[in-house]
Amino acid sequence: MAEIASRAALSPGTVRNYLSAAAATLGAENRHVAARTARERGWL
Repeated sequence: MAEIASRAALSPGTVRNYLSAAAATLGAENRHVAARTARERGWL
């Protein structure tokens, strides 16, 4: 998450919260799966 936070100029806590919300929206089982899905789709 630190790399994502650095690239997006956000704090790691903010990224964690955003990824938790995205995971819930995507139906992903956890933040890691949500982050991987976002990277695969070119969102990050």
